[in-house]
This record gives sequence, C-alpha cells and structure tokens, in this order.
Amino acid sequence: MATTAAPYDALLLCSFGGPNGPDDVIPFLKNVTRGKNIPEDRLAEVGTHYGRFGGKSPINEQNLELLAALRAELDDRGIDLPVIWGNRNWHPYTVDALRDAAAFGAKRILVLVTSAYASYSGSRQYREHLAAARAELGEGAPRVDILRPFFNDPGFVDANADAIRDAGEMLAGGLDGAHVVYVTHSIPDTMQDASEATGPGYREQHEDVRESIDARLADGGAAVDSSLAYCSRSGDPRVPWLEPDVNDHIEALAGRGVERIVIAPIGFVSDHMEVAFDLDVEAMDTAAECGVAAARAATVGVRPGFVSGLVDLVVERAARERGEDAARPTVGMLAAFPDEAPPGSCRMRHGEITGIPVIAGEID
Repeated sequence: MATTAAPYDALLLCSFGGPNGPDDVIPFLKNVTRGKNIPEDRLAEVGTHYGRFGGKSPINEQNLELLAALRAELDDRGIDLPVIWGNRNWHPYTVDALRDAAAFGAKRILVLVTSAYASYSGSRQYREHLAAARAELGEGAPRVDILRPFFNDPGFVDANADAIRDAGEMLAGGLDGAHVVYVTHSIPDTMQDASEATGPGYREQHEDVRESIDARLADGGAAVDSSLAYCSRSGDPRVPWLEPDVNDHIEALAGRGVERIVIAPIGFVSDHMEVAFDLDVEAMDTAAECGVAAARAATVGVRPGFVSGLVDLVVERAARERGEDAARPTVGMLAAFPDEAPPGSCRMRHGEITGIPVIAGEID
C-alpha cells in the first residue's frame, strides 16, 4: 500500500455546513435558500426544527470527528497529508479553507465531498461551489480535484450494513424477519432525470446500495425485506419529487402487516438535520402511531471501515494522478464513477445549460 498522497498537498473535507447556535439558524437558512424566493415565515418554520436541538445542527461536530478520524488513519499509514475543512453554507467556508491552504504553500488539493451519490445537489453543486471559491481567490488559487462518488465503495457499504445490524439488536426479535427502510434525501423528478443522462441515476445508485447491503445481511444470517423511501422534500408541492415519503411508506408497511422496521439513512454520511428531525422525530413518531416497532440505524460517521475506505480512495486517486494503474474497487452491479464528470452530467434539469463554471469535468 502506498504511503504517499503525492501530488496532493492537502485533503479538503467539503460539506454542507450547519448552524452552531440559535443566532446562526436564520442566516444559515438564508444561505441555503439564496435565490429560491423562500418566504421568511417558511424559514422561521424550518428554524423551529433546529430549536429542538439547541439551535444547532449535529453535522458540524460530526465533521470534526470525521476530520480527526481521517487524520488518524493517514498518520497510521505514514501518509503525510494535511486535512482541512470547508463548508458550502456556513463557517468554516470553503473559500477560507482554500485561502489558508494556499497561504501555507498548497498548490494542489484533493476534495472529499461528504455526499456519496451523484446528483445535482450531491455532486455538481459542489463542483460549481468549488469553481466559485477558486475564482474568488484568483490567480493564487490552488488546483482542485474531487474524489469520485463513493456510494458503491466497499467501506461505505459495509459500514452501513454494520450499522443496520447494530440497530437490529435494539428490536425485540432482532433483525431477522424485520423490514429495512432505506432512506435518502428526496430530489425533484427533473433532477433525477438529469442524473441519468450520463450514467446510473440517483435512485439507481441507492437501489444498488440497498441490494448490496441486503446481500451482506443475508450472508450474516438475517433474512430481511427492504425498500427505499425518501425524506425532506421541500419547495412547491405541485412539483413532483421522488417518492414514497418515509412517513407515508411506514404507514403503508403497517397496513401490510409489517411489525418491525429498521430505518437506515444510507443517503447521509453524518447526522444532518434531515436525520435528526425527519427520521429521529417524525419517522419514529409515525412508526409509534402505526404500532410498528422501529430502530434507527446510525449514519456511517467515523466507523473504521468507512474511514479506511475513504483513505483508500485518496491513495487510489493520487496513484492515478502519478500515472500509476490504480484499481477502483466497488461492490454491487454498478461500475465506479469516473474521476472527471462527463459533459452534461448531473445538471439541475437535463439539457439546461446555465453557464455556471464547474471543476472536475470542465468540458461541459
């Protein structure tokens, strides 16, 4: 195993961001919804979700834990690669992280986006965001590459399977015979269609992960049924988004006689508010009202296999940039996504050319 990440000078953990306290909530939500004409009263309503958790999101503390875990794994392998952190929507901002890295001499940075799947919001929007950050820094901006989507990386899949097994132990009767409700963030149907333009779409990526995890659970002796559901849809209710909503789905499962479920947030790397509120509060309440025993599986967080898999991805990408023939390990039926995004991939709407600059696939 290589003990170098050359030609990279740093690894940037790039995430969504979240408020650190009550005074941050509305400014943060305004950052997230800028340009979308969301009414103030709607922002205030969403802000009450954060109020139930002390006015902050769990995502920041979990990113700090992931940052520390990545540093420890790199150190254990003898790889000298600083790890920095920047967010799209709240402090510390990506542009500031890149500016500081450049000031300390970094010329080339590899980015780990905390989204495992390829879609507009999970990949292209970060490519736009990083391009804008580099443009703001101007001539001295470091070169930036992005790790490929890692939904079918063995470390990610295995960590999710382990989390589901752990959750199953909290159910009377265990995991065997339970129904696993895999959950991810819903997106508009138009964004789903656009995600399919140059490769397997957002929904198909999740279905591949679902099948891979089911196989692992079966190998461990747990016979489960499973399904994919969605959470956190927003915006105009007349616009179609991916369904079923997790709450509607739990009600439907109860109507079919399902008595025990594990809610598995495979669409999230850490506990966003979509997990803390939409699943731990709303979905669990729905299950209780329907008489369904439910346990929520943890996000992959800093499980050792997941962190080790991420560092494997860093080593793999660095080797290819040095001209070496580095394998792209995957599980499931889908191939590894390319390092550089294909032209036209993951637009907000298929065929819609916005002219917004992107990186990691600039020929667009």
